[in-house]
Amino acid sequence: MNQASDQARPTPRPGIMEIEAYVPGKSTAPAGVAKVHKLSSNENPLGPSPKAIEAARDVAAKLDIYPDGTARRLREAIAEVHGLNPANIVCSNGSDEILGLLAQTYLAPGDEAVITEHGFMVYKIYIQSAGAVPVSVKETNERAEVDAILATVTPRTRIIFLANPNNPTGTYLPFQEVRRLHAGLPRNVLLVLDAAYAEYVRRNDYEAGVELVAGAENVVMTRTFSKLGLGGARIGWMYAPMHVIDAINRVRGPFNVNATAIEAGIAAIRDRAHVERSVAHNETWLTWVSEELTRLGLRVTPSVGNFVLIHFPEDKKHSAAAADDYLCARGYILRRVSGYGFPNALRMSIGTEEANRGVVAALATFLKS
Repeated sequence: MNQASDQARPTPRPGIMEIEAYVPGKSTAPAGVAKVHKLSSNENPLGPSPKAIEAARDVAAKLDIYPDGTARRLREAIAEVHGLNPANIVCSNGSDEILGLLAQTYLAPGDEAVITEHGFMVYKIYIQSAGAVPVSVKETNERAEVDAILATVTPRTRIIFLANPNNPTGTYLPFQEVRRLHAGLPRNVLLVLDAAYAEYVRRNDYEAGVELVAGAENVVMTRTFSKLGLGGARIGWMYAPMHVIDAINRVRGPFNVNATAIEAGIAAIRDRAHVERSVAHNETWLTWVSEELTRLGLRVTPSVGNFVLIHFPEDKKHSAAAADDYLCARGYILRRVSGYGFPNALRMSIGTEEANRGVVAALATFLKS
């Protein structure tokens, strides 16, 4: 394209077209597949709480009315369940929105933000969108390393994004390590703890971040309703010091959480029985899937989330790409993770019993072929 044609239409500011767009997991199988099991997006195989479905239906006759711009009742429900002050909570259109708002608010062109090698891809997108520089830190055994992160901090560092547990690896940092990370950071560096999968973690040495946020001025915790059955409603939230809440409330959209999501979210978070059923299902099948895949000779990264990262042999016949094609043809949709630095692995969400057993059986046959 010549210079004259460039000037004939609006163009994005420098750097925007260098951003690699986020590509979500597939949701369809080839034509002719009788039944599809979507295991590519870490969704809840038990679906949403029945109480959330009922609450969402009740909103249908009131869709002409704007929602509460502060999502006050949703914040109060979250605070009630987690023992927090609702004033220290901001709700959002998925936790992705909060992550983007934090980058927009605290990063300027030329600033640096630290991410880990296999961390959530949207961090890099939001950092670049703000004109800042993403600094990627190598992981060890697919796990974030505190010393490596601290070694990358410079006077230009403004944010550390840490997914704990991490997606797509499923690994986590014990909370003593998270505290050590925080202790080593300058006070003007914001530590963002992305605890999207916190509900599923059953480890005595794990904390989502509530206590650290409560005692610090430079830590925030982000959470989501997506993994417990409301992915389609897009509800996220942040627990943060009041000065961060004040800043984010100045830049977020005035009605960023819709009325249906608010009511469904209130019902979902208070339905603790559904939450416990979801966690119990995951605990049972995460262990079973991990053990069965390992028994097949595949390496599985130890996960505390609601998914597993499966590594395939280094041969073309039984590669991740070949396995993906084989599984898709049989209605099992897993997630390719080449963009995360794993060209020969697939991420599998923990699904229903039928889906879990089906994937293991299909892979057993595939590996023998």
